[in-house]
Amino acid sequence: MTKTSFATHEVFNQSPPLVDVDLFALDTALAEAVAAHGGAGATKELSEFGRHWGSAAMAERGRLANENTPKLRAFDSRGNRRDQVEFHPAYHELMAHSAHAGLHNSTWTTRGKSAGAPTEVVRAAKFYMAAGVETGHLCPITMTRASVAALASQPDLLQTIMPVVGTRAYDPTFAPWPTKRGMTLGMRMTEKQGGTDVRANMTRAERDGEAYRITGHKWFMSAPMCDAFLVLAQADQGLSCFFMPRFRPDGTVNAIEFQRLKDKLGNRSNASSEVEFFGAYAELVGEEGKGIRTIIQMVQLTRQDCAIASVGLMRSGLAHALQHTRHRSVFQRHLSDQPLMRAVLSDMALHVEASTALVMRLCRAFDGAGVDASEAAYMRLLTPAIKYWTCKSAPGFLYEAMECLGGNGYVEEGILARHYREAPVNAIWEGSGNVMCLDVLRALSREAGAATEILQGLAQETAGLPGAGEAAAFIGTTFRRADAEGIARLAVERLALLAAAAALNRIAPRHAELFARTHLAGNHGGMYGAVDLASEDIGRLLDRALPR
Repeated sequence: MTKTSFATHEVFNQSPPLVDVDLFALDTALAEAVAAHGGAGATKELSEFGRHWGSAAMAERGRLANENTPKLRAFDSRGNRRDQVEFHPAYHELMAHSAHAGLHNSTWTTRGKSAGAPTEVVRAAKFYMAAGVETGHLCPITMTRASVAALASQPDLLQTIMPVVGTRAYDPTFAPWPTKRGMTLGMRMTEKQGGTDVRANMTRAERDGEAYRITGHKWFMSAPMCDAFLVLAQADQGLSCFFMPRFRPDGTVNAIEFQRLKDKLGNRSNASSEVEFFGAYAELVGEEGKGIRTIIQMVQLTRQDCAIASVGLMRSGLAHALQHTRHRSVFQRHLSDQPLMRAVLSDMALHVEASTALVMRLCRAFDGAGVDASEAAYMRLLTPAIKYWTCKSAPGFLYEAMECLGGNGYVEEGILARHYREAPVNAIWEGSGNVMCLDVLRALSREAGAATEILQGLAQETAGLPGAGEAAAFIGTTFRRADAEGIARLAVERLALLAAAAALNRIAPRHAELFARTHLAGNHGGMYGAVDLASEDIGRLLDRALPR
Protein backbone atom coordinates (compact mmCIF):
# COMPACT_ATOMS: atom_id res chain seq x y z
CA MET A 1 0.00 0.00 0.00
CA THR A 2 1.33 3.41 -0.91
CA LYS A 3 1.85 5.71 2.04
CA THR A 4 -0.36 8.79 1.85
CA SER A 5 1.59 12.02 1.55
CA PHE A 6 0.49 15.30 3.07
CA ALA A 7 2.04 18.68 2.40
CA THR A 8 2.25 19.35 6.14
CA HIS A 9 4.57 16.38 6.59
CA GLU A 10 7.28 18.46 4.96
CA VAL A 11 9.05 20.53 7.59
CA PHE A 12 9.62 24.09 6.46
CA ASN A 13 9.33 27.63 7.82
CA GLN A 14 11.02 26.51 11.03
CA SER A 15 14.17 28.14 12.41
CA PRO A 16 17.39 26.11 12.56
CA PRO A 17 18.91 25.52 16.01
CA LEU A 18 21.35 28.14 17.21
CA VAL A 19 24.31 25.80 17.66
CA ASP A 20 27.87 25.42 16.37
CA VAL A 21 28.42 29.15 16.69
CA ASP A 22 30.98 31.36 18.44
CA LEU A 23 29.03 32.80 21.37
CA PHE A 24 31.63 35.50 21.89
CA ALA A 25 32.04 36.63 18.28
CA LEU A 26 28.24 36.83 17.87
CA ASP A 27 27.91 39.09 20.93
CA THR A 28 29.12 42.57 20.00
CA ALA A 29 27.92 44.10 23.27
CA LEU A 30 29.88 41.56 25.31
CA ALA A 31 33.05 41.89 23.23
CA GLU A 32 33.00 45.68 23.50
CA ALA A 33 32.31 45.61 27.24
CA VAL A 34 35.16 43.17 27.85
CA ALA A 35 37.54 45.32 25.81
CA ALA A 36 36.43 48.51 27.57
CA HIS A 37 37.32 47.02 30.95
CA GLY A 38 40.75 45.64 30.19
CA GLY A 39 40.02 42.29 28.59
CA ALA A 40 40.90 43.02 24.95
CA GLY A 41 43.92 40.75 25.19
CA ALA A 42 41.68 37.77 25.96
CA THR A 43 39.73 37.90 22.67
CA LYS A 44 41.26 34.70 21.28
CA GLU A 45 40.73 32.84 24.55
CA LEU A 46 37.13 34.00 24.79
CA SER A 47 36.38 33.07 21.17
CA GLU A 48 37.75 29.59 21.77
CA PHE A 49 35.51 29.33 24.82
CA GLY A 50 32.58 30.74 22.81
CA ARG A 51 33.01 28.20 20.02
CA HIS A 52 33.24 25.32 22.46
CA TRP A 53 30.22 26.34 24.54
CA GLY A 54 28.30 27.30 21.41
CA SER A 55 28.62 23.79 20.02
CA ALA A 56 25.76 21.37 19.53
CA ALA A 57 27.53 18.96 21.89
CA MET A 58 27.44 21.41 24.80
CA ALA A 59 23.80 22.25 24.13
CA GLU A 60 23.00 18.56 24.25
CA ARG A 61 24.84 18.15 27.56
CA GLY A 62 22.73 20.96 28.97
CA ARG A 63 19.53 19.26 27.85
CA LEU A 64 20.52 15.86 29.23
CA ALA A 65 21.65 17.23 32.59
CA ASN A 66 18.25 18.89 33.10
CA GLU A 67 16.10 16.02 31.84
CA ASN A 68 17.97 13.49 34.02
CA THR A 69 17.83 15.13 37.42
CA PRO A 70 20.02 14.22 40.44
CA LYS A 71 19.03 11.35 42.71
CA LEU A 72 19.72 10.93 46.40
CA ARG A 73 21.19 7.60 47.46
CA ALA A 74 20.85 7.84 51.24
CA PHE A 75 21.59 4.13 51.85
CA ASP A 76 23.40 1.33 50.12
CA SER A 77 21.78 -2.06 49.41
CA ARG A 78 22.71 -3.34 52.89
CA GLY A 79 21.19 -0.40 54.75
CA ASN A 80 24.40 1.52 55.47
CA ARG A 81 24.25 5.32 55.28
CA ARG A 82 25.60 6.44 51.93
CA ASP A 83 24.41 10.08 51.60
CA GLN A 84 25.56 10.51 48.04
CA VAL A 85 23.94 12.28 45.11
CA GLU A 86 24.08 10.70 41.68
CA PHE A 87 24.15 12.81 38.52
CA HIS A 88 23.82 12.07 34.83
CA PRO A 89 27.20 11.92 33.04
CA ALA A 90 26.28 15.09 31.13
CA TYR A 91 26.33 17.04 34.39
CA HIS A 92 29.83 15.84 35.19
CA GLU A 93 30.92 16.75 31.67
CA LEU A 94 29.61 20.29 32.12
CA MET A 95 31.43 20.56 35.43
CA ALA A 96 34.65 19.31 33.87
CA HIS A 97 34.49 21.82 31.02
CA SER A 98 33.81 24.72 33.41
CA ALA A 99 36.66 23.66 35.69
CA HIS A 100 39.01 23.29 32.72
CA ALA A 101 38.19 26.90 31.77
CA GLY A 102 38.97 28.08 35.31
CA LEU A 103 35.49 29.33 36.11
CA HIS A 104 35.98 28.12 39.69
CA ASN A 105 39.45 29.53 40.38
CA SER A 106 40.90 31.78 37.66
CA THR A 107 40.48 34.97 39.70
CA TRP A 108 42.82 33.62 42.41
CA THR A 109 46.55 32.95 42.52
CA THR A 110 47.77 29.56 43.68
CA ARG A 111 48.07 31.07 47.17
CA GLY A 112 44.49 32.31 47.26
CA LYS A 113 45.20 35.97 46.54
CA SER A 114 43.35 38.05 43.95
CA ALA A 115 44.91 37.48 40.54
CA GLY A 116 44.22 41.10 39.59
CA ALA A 117 42.85 42.77 36.48
CA PRO A 118 41.42 41.69 34.12
CA THR A 119 40.78 38.21 35.54
CA GLU A 120 37.34 39.11 36.94
CA VAL A 121 36.21 40.59 33.62
CA VAL A 122 37.52 37.68 31.52
CA ARG A 123 36.15 35.06 33.88
CA ALA A 124 32.77 36.87 33.95
CA ALA A 125 32.56 36.77 30.15
CA LYS A 126 33.00 32.99 30.24
CA PHE A 127 30.53 32.58 33.09
CA TYR A 128 27.98 34.69 31.16
CA MET A 129 28.34 32.51 28.04
CA ALA A 130 28.17 29.27 30.02
CA ALA A 131 25.02 30.48 31.81
CA GLY A 132 23.27 30.80 28.45
CA VAL A 133 23.97 27.12 27.77
CA GLU A 134 23.39 25.47 31.16
CA THR A 135 23.08 27.40 34.40
CA GLY A 136 22.42 24.78 37.08
CA HIS A 137 25.92 23.33 37.23
CA LEU A 138 27.35 26.81 37.82
CA CYS A 139 26.10 26.76 41.43
CA PRO A 140 28.99 24.66 42.80
CA ILE A 141 31.35 26.44 40.40
CA THR A 142 30.51 29.85 41.83
CA MET A 143 30.52 28.65 45.44
CA THR A 144 33.95 27.08 45.02
CA ARG A 145 35.33 30.31 43.60
CA ALA A 146 33.67 32.46 46.26
CA SER A 147 34.68 30.27 49.21
CA VAL A 148 38.32 31.27 48.78
CA ALA A 149 37.42 34.80 49.88
CA ALA A 150 35.92 33.53 53.15
CA LEU A 151 38.77 31.07 53.76
CA ALA A 152 41.18 34.00 53.66
CA SER A 153 40.08 34.54 57.27
CA GLN A 154 41.88 31.28 58.11
CA PRO A 155 45.19 31.51 56.18
CA ASP A 156 46.61 28.17 57.36
CA LEU A 157 43.51 26.30 56.16
CA LEU A 158 43.43 28.24 52.90
CA GLN A 159 47.02 27.35 52.09
CA THR A 160 46.25 23.68 52.70
CA ILE A 161 43.23 23.76 50.38
CA MET A 162 44.52 25.90 47.50
CA PRO A 163 46.72 23.22 45.92
CA VAL A 164 43.54 21.20 45.32
CA VAL A 165 41.14 24.08 44.59
CA GLY A 166 43.78 25.69 42.39
CA THR A 167 43.85 22.91 39.80
CA ARG A 168 41.70 22.97 36.68
CA ALA A 169 40.70 19.36 37.16
CA TYR A 170 37.24 18.15 38.08
CA ASP A 171 37.15 15.05 40.25
CA PRO A 172 33.64 13.73 41.11
CA THR A 173 34.84 10.75 43.15
CA PHE A 174 33.50 10.39 46.68
CA ALA A 175 36.75 10.55 48.64
CA PRO A 176 38.56 12.75 51.17
CA TRP A 177 39.42 16.06 49.52
CA PRO A 178 43.20 15.92 50.17
CA THR A 179 43.39 12.81 47.97
CA LYS A 180 41.61 14.34 44.97
CA ARG A 181 42.79 16.02 41.77
CA GLY A 182 40.34 18.87 42.26
CA MET A 183 37.58 19.79 44.68
CA THR A 184 34.37 21.79 45.00
CA LEU A 185 33.11 23.73 48.00
CA GLY A 186 29.61 24.71 49.04
CA MET A 187 27.86 26.90 51.59
CA ARG A 188 25.31 26.07 54.30
CA MET A 189 23.62 29.06 55.90
CA THR A 190 19.82 29.00 56.18
CA GLU A 191 17.63 27.02 58.54
CA LYS A 192 13.90 26.37 58.42
CA GLN A 193 13.03 28.69 61.30
CA GLY A 194 15.14 31.64 60.14
CA GLY A 195 15.77 31.68 56.41
CA THR A 196 17.41 35.02 55.58
CA ASP A 197 17.68 35.84 59.28
CA VAL A 198 20.72 33.65 59.91
CA ARG A 199 21.13 35.10 63.41
CA ALA A 200 18.13 32.93 64.28
CA ASN A 201 20.16 29.80 63.45
CA MET A 202 20.00 27.10 66.10
CA THR A 203 22.67 24.69 64.82
CA ARG A 204 25.29 24.33 67.58
CA ALA A 205 29.07 23.97 67.44
CA GLU A 206 30.90 22.49 70.42
CA ARG A 207 34.66 22.53 70.74
CA ASP A 208 36.38 19.14 70.52
CA GLY A 209 40.10 19.70 70.97
CA GLU A 210 41.32 21.80 68.02
CA ALA A 211 38.15 21.05 66.06
CA TYR A 212 34.39 21.36 66.61
CA ARG A 213 31.40 19.02 66.54
CA ILE A 214 28.32 20.48 64.86
CA THR A 215 24.77 19.35 65.54
CA GLY A 216 21.69 20.75 63.81
CA HIS A 217 20.21 21.18 60.35
CA LYS A 218 20.14 23.31 57.20
CA TRP A 219 16.92 23.81 55.27
CA PHE A 220 18.51 24.73 51.95
CA MET A 221 21.88 23.34 50.95
CA SER A 222 22.61 23.41 47.25
CA ALA A 223 25.26 21.24 45.60
CA PRO A 224 25.37 18.71 48.47
CA MET A 225 27.90 16.58 46.57
CA CYS A 226 30.64 19.16 47.24
CA ASP A 227 33.78 17.97 49.01
CA ALA A 228 33.47 20.49 51.84
CA PHE A 229 31.19 23.29 53.00
CA LEU A 230 31.33 26.59 54.83
CA VAL A 231 28.70 26.31 57.55
CA LEU A 232 27.23 28.83 59.99
CA ALA A 233 26.63 27.54 63.52
CA GLN A 234 26.29 28.96 67.02
CA ALA A 235 29.46 28.64 69.11
CA ASP A 236 30.15 29.94 72.60
CA GLN A 237 30.94 33.42 71.27
CA GLY A 238 28.03 33.53 68.85
CA LEU A 239 27.36 32.74 65.20
CA SER A 240 30.56 31.44 63.62
CA CYS A 241 31.79 30.07 60.31
CA PHE A 242 33.14 26.52 59.98
CA PHE A 243 34.81 24.37 57.34
CA MET A 244 32.99 21.03 57.22
CA PRO A 245 34.46 18.32 54.94
CA ARG A 246 32.56 15.25 53.73
CA PHE A 247 35.21 13.03 55.36
CA ARG A 248 36.83 13.32 58.79
CA PRO A 249 40.64 13.53 59.01
CA ASP A 250 40.78 9.78 59.79
CA GLY A 251 39.13 9.02 56.43
CA THR A 252 35.69 8.06 57.75
CA VAL A 253 32.56 9.65 56.33
CA ASN A 254 31.51 12.74 58.28
CA ALA A 255 28.18 12.79 60.14
CA ILE A 256 26.30 14.65 57.42
CA GLU A 257 22.92 13.12 56.55
CA PHE A 258 20.81 14.34 53.65
CA GLN A 259 17.09 14.18 54.37
CA ARG A 260 15.80 14.75 50.86
CA LEU A 261 16.46 16.68 47.64
CA LYS A 262 14.29 19.72 46.99
CA ASP A 263 11.79 19.48 44.13
CA LYS A 264 12.48 22.87 42.55
CA LEU A 265 10.77 24.92 39.87
CA GLY A 266 14.00 25.24 37.93
CA ASN A 267 17.71 24.72 38.47
CA ARG A 268 16.90 21.07 37.88
CA SER A 269 20.39 19.86 36.98
CA ASN A 270 21.71 21.06 40.34
CA ALA A 271 20.81 19.22 43.53
CA SER A 272 19.55 21.18 46.54
CA SER A 273 18.95 19.37 49.79
CA GLU A 274 17.83 19.41 53.39
CA VAL A 275 20.51 18.13 55.73
CA GLU A 276 21.11 17.22 59.36
CA PHE A 277 24.40 17.10 61.27
CA PHE A 278 24.99 14.65 64.09
CA GLY A 279 28.19 15.88 65.71
CA ALA A 280 29.78 16.49 62.33
CA TYR A 281 33.51 17.31 62.32
CA ALA A 282 34.36 20.92 61.40
CA GLU A 283 37.16 23.47 61.73
CA LEU A 284 36.70 27.12 62.68
CA VAL A 285 37.16 29.72 59.93
CA GLY A 286 38.01 33.15 61.32
CA GLU A 287 37.00 34.10 64.83
CA GLU A 288 34.16 32.75 66.94
CA GLY A 289 31.19 35.09 66.81
CA LYS A 290 32.33 36.64 63.50
CA GLY A 291 30.63 34.16 61.21
CA ILE A 292 28.58 36.67 59.22
CA ARG A 293 31.58 38.93 58.69
CA THR A 294 33.56 35.92 57.48
CA ILE A 295 31.02 34.40 55.13
CA ILE A 296 29.84 37.72 53.67
CA GLN A 297 33.14 37.81 51.77
CA MET A 298 31.89 34.72 49.96
CA VAL A 299 28.36 36.06 49.52
CA GLN A 300 29.60 39.22 47.79
CA LEU A 301 31.12 37.05 45.06
CA THR A 302 28.14 34.75 44.69
CA ARG A 303 25.89 37.80 44.33
CA GLN A 304 28.14 39.02 41.55
CA ASP A 305 27.69 35.69 39.77
CA CYS A 306 23.90 35.79 40.21
CA ALA A 307 23.91 39.07 38.27
CA ILE A 308 26.26 37.76 35.58
CA ALA A 309 24.22 34.58 35.13
CA SER A 310 20.95 36.50 34.88
CA VAL A 311 22.35 38.69 32.11
CA GLY A 312 23.77 35.61 30.39
CA LEU A 313 20.32 34.01 30.45
CA MET A 314 18.75 37.15 28.97
CA ARG A 315 21.41 37.31 26.27
CA SER A 316 20.72 33.69 25.33
CA GLY A 317 16.98 34.38 25.24
CA LEU A 318 17.52 37.35 22.94
CA ALA A 319 19.80 35.39 20.62
CA HIS A 320 17.30 32.53 20.29
CA ALA A 321 14.45 34.97 19.71
CA LEU A 322 16.40 36.69 16.93
CA GLN A 323 17.41 33.38 15.39
CA HIS A 324 13.80 32.27 15.24
CA THR A 325 12.27 35.50 14.00
CA ARG A 326 14.83 35.87 11.23
CA HIS A 327 13.89 32.47 9.80
CA ARG A 328 10.17 32.33 10.55
CA SER A 329 7.84 33.87 7.97
CA VAL A 330 4.37 35.17 8.87
CA PHE A 331 2.07 37.02 6.49
CA GLN A 332 4.66 36.80 3.70
CA ARG A 333 7.42 38.48 5.73
CA HIS A 334 10.01 37.31 8.19
CA LEU A 335 8.91 37.95 11.74
CA SER A 336 12.02 40.05 12.34
CA ASP A 337 10.88 42.41 9.55
CA GLN A 338 7.45 43.01 11.06
CA PRO A 339 7.31 46.48 12.70
CA LEU A 340 5.85 45.30 16.01
CA MET A 341 8.34 42.45 16.34
CA ARG A 342 11.22 44.78 15.48
CA ALA A 343 10.10 47.14 18.23
CA VAL A 344 10.03 44.30 20.74
CA LEU A 345 13.36 42.80 19.71
CA SER A 346 15.21 46.11 19.59
CA ASP A 347 13.92 47.10 23.03
CA MET A 348 15.09 43.74 24.35
CA ALA A 349 18.46 44.19 22.64
CA LEU A 350 18.86 47.59 24.28
CA HIS A 351 18.09 46.07 27.69
CA VAL A 352 20.71 43.36 27.17
CA GLU A 353 23.33 45.86 25.99
CA ALA A 354 22.81 48.00 29.08
CA SER A 355 22.78 44.99 31.41
CA THR A 356 25.93 43.54 29.85
CA ALA A 357 27.77 46.85 30.09
CA LEU A 358 26.69 47.15 33.72
CA VAL A 359 27.82 43.73 34.94
CA MET A 360 31.16 44.05 33.17
CA ARG A 361 31.64 47.46 34.79
CA LEU A 362 30.90 45.79 38.13
CA CYS A 363 33.49 43.12 37.41
CA ARG A 364 36.07 45.82 36.69
CA ALA A 365 35.34 47.12 40.19
CA PHE A 366 35.97 43.64 41.61
CA ASP A 367 39.25 43.56 39.67
CA GLY A 368 40.37 46.88 41.11
CA ALA A 369 38.90 46.74 44.62
CA GLY A 370 42.15 45.59 46.22
CA VAL A 371 44.15 48.58 45.02
CA ASP A 372 41.59 51.35 44.41
CA ALA A 373 39.35 52.60 47.22
CA SER A 374 36.82 54.11 44.81
CA GLU A 375 36.47 50.81 42.96
CA ALA A 376 36.04 49.01 46.28
CA ALA A 377 33.29 51.44 47.26
CA TYR A 378 31.59 51.02 43.87
CA MET A 379 31.68 47.25 44.39
CA ARG A 380 30.15 47.42 47.86
CA LEU A 381 27.38 49.86 46.98
CA LEU A 382 26.49 48.70 43.48
CA THR A 383 26.70 44.89 43.84
CA PRO A 384 23.33 44.61 45.65
CA ALA A 385 21.72 47.23 43.39
CA ILE A 386 22.93 45.51 40.22
CA LYS A 387 21.90 42.08 41.51
CA TYR A 388 18.48 43.52 42.33
CA TRP A 389 17.84 44.96 38.86
CA THR A 390 19.39 42.28 36.66
CA CYS A 391 17.95 39.32 38.55
CA LYS A 392 14.50 40.88 38.83
CA SER A 393 14.55 41.69 35.09
CA ALA A 394 15.40 38.22 33.86
CA PRO A 395 12.12 36.27 34.30
CA GLY A 396 9.99 38.88 32.50
CA PHE A 397 12.59 39.26 29.79
CA LEU A 398 12.75 35.52 29.18
CA TYR A 399 8.97 35.29 29.07
CA GLU A 400 9.05 37.88 26.26
CA ALA A 401 11.78 35.95 24.44
CA MET A 402 9.72 32.78 24.80
CA GLU A 403 6.71 34.53 23.31
CA CYS A 404 8.78 35.56 20.29
CA LEU A 405 8.99 31.85 19.47
CA GLY A 406 5.30 31.28 20.11
CA GLY A 407 4.40 27.70 20.94
CA ASN A 408 7.91 26.56 20.02
CA GLY A 409 9.22 28.59 22.93
CA TYR A 410 6.81 27.04 25.41
CA VAL A 411 7.75 23.39 24.88
CA GLU A 412 10.58 21.67 26.66
CA GLU A 413 12.42 20.64 23.49
CA GLY A 414 13.69 24.20 23.24
CA ILE A 415 15.97 26.01 25.66
CA LEU A 416 13.73 28.97 26.50
CA ALA A 417 11.32 27.07 28.71
CA ARG A 418 14.30 25.94 30.77
CA HIS A 419 15.74 29.48 30.87
CA TYR A 420 12.38 30.82 32.04
CA ARG A 421 12.20 28.30 34.89
CA GLU A 422 15.83 28.93 35.75
CA ALA A 423 15.69 32.71 35.97
CA PRO A 424 13.82 33.36 39.26
CA VAL A 425 16.33 31.59 41.46
CA ASN A 426 19.04 34.22 41.00
CA ALA A 427 16.80 36.85 42.59
CA ILE A 428 16.12 34.53 45.55
CA TRP A 429 19.59 33.07 46.12
CA GLU A 430 22.14 35.10 48.06
CA GLY A 431 19.53 37.58 49.26
CA SER A 432 16.10 38.41 47.86
CA GLY A 433 15.16 41.76 46.35
CA ASN A 434 14.24 43.30 49.69
CA VAL A 435 17.51 42.15 51.23
CA MET A 436 19.41 43.76 48.36
CA CYS A 437 17.63 47.05 48.95
CA LEU A 438 18.40 46.89 52.67
CA ASP A 439 22.05 46.20 51.87
CA VAL A 440 22.19 49.30 49.67
CA LEU A 441 20.75 51.35 52.54
CA ARG A 442 23.25 49.79 54.92
CA ALA A 443 26.17 50.62 52.62
CA LEU A 444 24.92 54.20 52.31
CA SER A 445 24.71 54.63 56.08
CA ARG A 446 28.15 53.15 56.71
CA GLU A 447 29.96 54.87 53.85
CA ALA A 448 27.99 58.05 53.23
CA GLY A 449 30.98 59.96 51.88
CA ALA A 450 32.04 57.24 49.46
CA ALA A 451 28.44 56.74 48.34
CA THR A 452 28.11 60.45 47.60
CA GLU A 453 31.28 60.31 45.49
CA ILE A 454 29.96 57.32 43.55
CA LEU A 455 26.66 59.05 42.84
CA GLN A 456 28.48 62.18 41.74
CA GLY A 457 30.66 60.06 39.49
CA LEU A 458 27.62 58.43 37.90
CA ALA A 459 26.11 61.86 37.34
CA GLN A 460 29.28 63.01 35.60
CA GLU A 461 29.46 59.87 33.45
CA THR A 462 25.85 60.39 32.34
CA ALA A 463 26.02 64.17 31.92
CA GLY A 464 23.84 65.20 28.99
CA LEU A 465 21.88 61.97 28.85
CA PRO A 466 18.08 62.44 29.04
CA GLY A 467 16.78 62.26 32.59
CA ALA A 468 20.15 61.36 34.13
CA GLY A 469 20.51 64.51 36.22
CA GLU A 470 16.99 64.21 37.55
CA ALA A 471 17.54 60.54 38.36
CA ALA A 472 20.74 61.28 40.29
CA ALA A 473 18.99 64.02 42.27
CA PHE A 474 16.04 61.74 43.02
CA ILE A 475 18.33 58.97 44.24
CA GLY A 476 20.28 61.31 46.52
CA THR A 477 17.13 62.86 47.98
CA THR A 478 15.27 59.57 48.46
CA PHE A 479 18.06 57.82 50.31
CA ARG A 480 18.23 60.70 52.81
CA ARG A 481 14.56 60.45 53.70
CA ALA A 482 13.60 59.15 57.11
CA ASP A 483 11.24 56.64 55.48
CA ALA A 484 13.81 55.53 52.89
CA GLU A 485 13.30 51.83 53.62
CA GLY A 486 9.67 51.95 52.53
CA ILE A 487 10.55 53.31 49.09
CA ALA A 488 13.98 51.72 48.73
CA ARG A 489 12.96 49.55 45.78
CA LEU A 490 12.19 52.61 43.68
CA ALA A 491 15.47 54.31 44.55
CA VAL A 492 17.58 51.15 44.12
CA GLU A 493 16.08 50.50 40.70
CA ARG A 494 16.84 54.08 39.64
CA LEU A 495 20.37 53.68 40.95
CA ALA A 496 20.87 50.55 38.85
CA LEU A 497 19.39 52.22 35.78
CA LEU A 498 21.65 55.25 36.21
CA ALA A 499 24.68 52.98 36.63
CA ALA A 500 23.65 51.02 33.52
CA ALA A 501 23.37 54.23 31.49
CA ALA A 502 26.82 55.29 32.71
CA ALA A 503 28.35 51.91 31.85
CA LEU A 504 26.75 51.85 28.40
CA ASN A 505 27.78 55.45 27.70
CA ARG A 506 31.40 54.37 27.89
CA ILE A 507 30.87 51.75 25.18
CA ALA A 508 28.02 52.83 22.91
CA PRO A 509 27.02 56.48 23.54
CA ARG A 510 24.14 56.47 21.06
CA HIS A 511 22.62 53.44 22.72
CA ALA A 512 23.20 54.97 26.15
CA GLU A 513 21.17 57.96 24.97
CA LEU A 514 18.37 55.63 23.84
CA PHE A 515 18.47 53.74 27.13
CA ALA A 516 18.40 56.94 29.19
CA ARG A 517 15.57 58.39 27.12
CA THR A 518 13.42 55.28 27.51
CA HIS A 519 14.34 54.35 31.10
CA LEU A 520 15.33 57.55 32.91
CA ALA A 521 13.69 60.50 31.15
CA GLY A 522 10.30 58.82 30.88
CA ASN A 523 8.52 55.83 32.27
CA HIS A 524 9.24 52.80 30.12
CA GLY A 525 6.09 50.97 29.12
CA GLY A 526 5.19 47.91 31.09
CA MET A 527 5.95 45.65 28.13
CA TYR A 528 8.96 45.32 25.85
CA GLY A 529 8.44 47.19 22.61
CA ALA A 530 6.34 49.92 24.24
CA VAL A 531 8.92 52.51 23.15
CA ASP A 532 9.43 54.79 20.18
CA LEU A 533 12.80 54.14 18.54
CA ALA A 534 13.94 55.41 15.16
CA SER A 535 14.19 52.85 12.36
CA GLU A 536 17.95 53.27 12.03
CA ASP A 537 18.40 52.70 15.77
CA ILE A 538 16.28 49.57 15.63
CA GLY A 539 18.34 48.21 12.76
CA ARG A 540 21.63 48.96 14.50
CA LEU A 541 20.53 47.34 17.75
CA LEU A 542 19.38 44.16 16.04
CA ASP A 543 22.47 43.85 13.86
CA ARG A 544 24.70 44.23 16.93
CA ALA A 545 22.64 41.77 18.95
CA LEU A 546 23.14 38.90 16.47
CA PRO A 547 25.20 39.66 13.35
CA ARG A 548 23.76 38.01 10.28
